[in-house]
Amino acid sequence: MSEERSSHLRLLEALLFASAAPVDEGALATRLPEGVNVRELLDELQRHYALRGVNLVHREGKWAFRTAADLAASLTVETTQQRRLSRAAVETLAIIAYHQPVTRAEIEEVRGVGLSKGTLDTLFAAGWVRPKGRRRTPGRPLTWCTTDAFLDHFGLSGLDDLPGLEELKATGMIDARPAADAYGNRAVDGLLFDTEDELDPEPLDDEQMLGLGE
Repeated sequence: MSEERSSHLRLLEALLFASAAPVDEGALATRLPEGVNVRELLDELQRHYALRGVNLVHREGKWAFRTAADLAASLTVETTQQRRLSRAAVETLAIIAYHQPVTRAEIEEVRGVGLSKGTLDTLFAAGWVRPKGRRRTPGRPLTWCTTDAFLDHFGLSGLDDLPGLEELKATGMIDARPAADAYGNRAVDGLLFDTEDELDPEPLDDEQMLGLGE
């Protein structure tokens, strides 16, 4: 290979590495001496990098260096992102834990504010709550309860290990509002609502599962 051709290849290689986006042949030709066969040089450079960690690829009329496709799996980096639950989600989870099975309306009554659909979706996606069944009352509202994953995550052997409601109020997880006290009394008396006989345990179909947060 002549020194001149080697110089052209090096310049072409540098131009492609320095470019933030794929480059067409016309743009590359303007940076090389007039009369140089750019396509021939590109083909040679492509062959040179064919078995390396990066390859020179030609897509939609433009050229760029890209990581070799067979190395993609080895370059994948998995990270665990920890995200804190919102105050609404923490309160909702605590209410479900202490008053299960509980409906959306009952959660809203305890909190004193409306519950966004995303709050229940977040807890359901985390695997900490699940639908228990539908209450045999007008509208057949869906009830919620905690899961074994909830107990495992918080290191509880059972619901009897939950801290007292006064402790939760002290930490700010549950507001000390009259509505919360009313429900709290029911929870303290028997820990859980005695409503098993009021639930319809029929399985939920796919359409109902899509509307769990309703």
